[in-house]
Amino acid sequence: MKIDPIHQFNIEPLFTIGHIGNHTIAFTNSSLYMLVAVAIISILMLASGSQLVPGRLQSVAEISYEFVASTIRSTAGAEGMKFFPLVFSLFMFLCVSNLVGVIPYTFTISSHLIVTVALALLVFFTVLIYGVAKNGLKFFKIFVPHGVPGYILPLVMFIEVLSFFLRPVSHSVRLFANMLAGHIALKVFAGFVAMLGFSLGAIGWVGGVLPLALTISLYALEILVAFLQAYVFAILTCIYLNDAIHPGH
Repeated sequence: MKIDPIHQFNIEPLFTIGHIGNHTIAFTNSSLYMLVAVAIISILMLASGSQLVPGRLQSVAEISYEFVASTIRSTAGAEGMKFFPLVFSLFMFLCVSNLVGVIPYTFTISSHLIVTVALALLVFFTVLIYGVAKNGLKFFKIFVPHGVPGYILPLVMFIEVLSFFLRPVSHSVRLFANMLAGHIALKVFAGFVAMLGFSLGAIGWVGGVLPLALTISLYALEILVAFLQAYVFAILTCIYLNDAIHPGH
């Protein structure tokens, strides 16, 4: 029995939308699960209601709203709330899509680097454009830390500029790598259980108890990681936005 932990990340076209030159524009399984994530979030937000005593859906919606709002206020201040729609959309989209991707035989959107890079570049250019538009040349004070001696200032400025332009790389790769590695580990350990059972019969199923226990533990950990990675992406977005709102602080 062959274990193929990479097959779960294949992007498969479901139907063709059209053609641009020699390139086919297809609706894929990745597109489908993006729509599923948006649909779940829309149902949660629209069907939650506004009762004085909240029900389950309304409670989840209110907790999600306040969680993101408090994260923005604690990292970017009250002025950062103007970016609430962006941060909330990113957090909910990643959180829901990551949790959906943990379900067996589904697809994890954030396991593809192109998706996480697109989201990271959205944040990067939002910070850059807003920072320059709001602060002008003062925005570039973020590259000049306070209290740095003059003789090492050029080196520090070079490091700051380099780290600024590498933000989209770290922002995207962190999410992508964690989701990819976790799903591969789950697939491998689950495959061990099946391999032992099919190859050794009853003895194999008994011997598969330990891999099964590890798989269950990894599955629980992956659910936690799915939420944490969405939170890390959101809080890093808030920190970067704080540089655009309060440069040089």
